[in-house]
Amino acid sequence: MSQPVAPQFQPVHIGEEANPPAVVLPNPESLFRSRADRLRQLAPDHPLASYLRFLASLADAQARVLAGLPPPTLPASDEFELALQHGMAPIARARVPIDDVAMTTLERLLAETGEIAMPDAAAAARDGVVAADMSERRAMIVNLVADSIPAEEIAEHIFVAAALQIHFTRLASLLPAERIKATGDGACPACGGPPATSSVVDWSRSQAARFCACATCATKWHVVRIKCVGCSSTKGIHYLHVEGAADTIKAECCDECGCYLKILYASKDTSLDPVADDIASAGLDLMVRERGFRRLGFNAFLAGL
Repeated sequence: MSQPVAPQFQPVHIGEEANPPAVVLPNPESLFRSRADRLRQLAPDHPLASYLRFLASLADAQARVLAGLPPPTLPASDEFELALQHGMAPIARARVPIDDVAMTTLERLLAETGEIAMPDAAAAARDGVVAADMSERRAMIVNLVADSIPAEEIAEHIFVAAALQIHFTRLASLLPAERIKATGDGACPACGGPPATSSVVDWSRSQAARFCACATCATKWHVVRIKCVGCSSTKGIHYLHVEGAADTIKAECCDECGCYLKILYASKDTSLDPVADDIASAGLDLMVRERGFRRLGFNAFLAGL
C-alpha cells in the first residue's frame, strides 16, 4: 500500500493561456480502435491478460460495427431544445428511448463477436444474450442505465454495455458542444451518466486541466482539480497509488463523502485510456476499498472484478 501523497500541480506553458473547453465530444471512428490498441498494449504480463485481450477484441468489434449502422436519432427538437436551454443532459440515458437503432446496434455487435476468441464463460454469456428476447434485452439495458448489474448476469451485461457505448457515443458525437452545460461535476453533461475516471491532460490551452470521461457516451467534461467529483468538497482530498506501480494513475479520495475516483495523468503518458487503464488498474480499486472508500465512477467492464 502507499501513503497519501500531496496534490501535484503542473505549470501552464509560457505564452499560452489555459482556457479548457467545457466539454469534448467523442469521435466514434477513432475511439474504439484506440481503446483496442491500448488494451493490447496493457495485456502482456498483466494478471488480467486474457480479459484485456478479450476486451481488445470486443473494442475491435465495436469499431467494425460502426460501418453500415443506420444513423442515430437525437431526441425530438422541442425536447432537445428544452434540455439545452435549461442545462440538462440532452441525451439523458433515463429519457432517451431505446429505439430500433439501439437494438440493431446490439444485434450487429452480437453477430460481430461470434468469431472472436473469448473465455468459455464469456462465450456462454454471449449465447445467452443472443437467445434472449427483446424484453429481456431491454431489461439488461435498464440495468445498465441504472448502473446496477445483477451479480449473476455480469458477463451477459458486458455485451449489452458495449452496444450501448456504441449507440450513445454516436449520439454524443452529434451534439452542439458549444451549447452543452455542466449538470454537476459527477454527471456527464451529455447523457447524465457517471464518469469512468478523470484525466489530467496536456492539450493546447488545457495544460494541467482535468476532464472526467463518461463511461457510456465517452464525452469528456472539465472539472476543477483538487475537488471531489462526487460532493464537490475541497476538504479532505488525498491521493493513493499502488507502491511500485507507475504514478500515472492514482485514486483521488474524499474524506468528506468517503468516495474515490481514479485520476489518470495523461499529461505524463498520452497512451492512457479512461476505460482501458481503469480496468488494468483494478488492483488500485481493491487497495482503496480496503481503506473504506467507495468507488464513485462506473465501468461495466469492471463489474465482475
